[in-house]
Amino acid sequence: MSIRIRTKNQGSKTAVKVLIRHPMETGLRKDKSGATIPVHFIREVDCTHNSITVFKAIWGVAVSKNPFVSFVVNQVSRGDNITVSWVDNLGQSDSKSVTV
Repeated sequence: MSIRIRTKNQGSKTAVKVLIRHPMETGLRKDKSGATIPVHFIREVDCTHNSITVFKAIWGVAVSKNPFVSFVVNQVSRGDNITVSWVDNLGQSDSKSVTV
């Protein structure tokens, strides 16, 4: 899995911290032989709370390798599901759910 999620309840709010393992290549760097490393980056990140979108990000090549995202979701109860998913420019994707 490329996604790590941590949640922390703060009353009716929940802090969500997400770490995504991804190379996030800009297409401008070169490898040891001098060849250009192909562009490879996450385009879209979605977070849902019980199947309702609460966070959505559209990214480009300016985001660093292994991006970290932190945000707060309101009105979360114990037993609710938080799901984070991403899709990159090559069509690869991943998704992970946690129960609060």
